[in-house]
Amino acid sequence: MKPYIEERILSIAHYTIENNSTVRSTAKKFGISKSTVHKDLRERLPQINLELSGAVNKILDTNKSERHIRGGLATKRKYMHKKER
Repeated sequence: MKPYIEERILSIAHYTIENNSTVRSTAKKFGISKSTVHKDLRERLPQINLELSGAVNKILDTNKSERHIRGGLATKRKYMHKKER
């Protein structure tokens, strides 16, 4: 693996842990696609640092289990905003 890719993967992993961020917000912060973030964290990170990968996977699994709630809250905010007009 090229050094710049390893550096990106570690940066993304540390950012995700420090900010408890989602794949989408991490992708936006680093200016890369969600697919790249996901592949970096789920497939490439375990090859570089297994311990860091475990911590990141806990966050990603939590985010995945909560996404239906976030979607419902976003929809609620959307319609509450329309109601105020």
